[in-house]
Amino acid sequence: MNPRLVAASLMLNVFLIGAVAGGAGWLIGKSNPGYSLESAGGRLPAADRKIFRQALREVRRESRDVILDGQAARREAANLLQQPTLDSNALAAALERVRNADVTVRTRLEQRIIEFAASGSQEDRQLLADALLRRAGRQPPPAKNSP
Repeated sequence: MNPRLVAASLMLNVFLIGAVAGGAGWLIGKSNPGYSLESAGGRLPAADRKIFRQALREVRRESRDVILDGQAARREAANLLQQPTLDSNALAAALERVRNADVTVRTRLEQRIIEFAASGSQEDRQLLADALLRRAGRQPPPAKNSP
């Protein structure tokens, strides 16, 4: 079998598995609020929740061009995968653009969450920590009852 075909097939399979896993994770995240830092904001007190969500909306608004580039790169990758002859270099470049866009937006979101946590209360940080522990597959320790 042609080694390039095997490599292209392997890359396609990894890409598709990642897409399915990401989609499943997204759907699970939607049905289980509080399992990521972003969704943990829903557990904050109303005033803090409003500030938290506004901060994340600002990041998305500021990152609009990056998000649109990532979406265009995804469409380009999908188009390349549908071609009768696979252009591996073009596909790799498109997927790199997707990855870079995702990392850029995630980094910006995480930085804004850090800023929120640094200015917030210990209780707010505990809610965010609990969400991280759930996301990692661990349940947070039970709250200590003080008499």
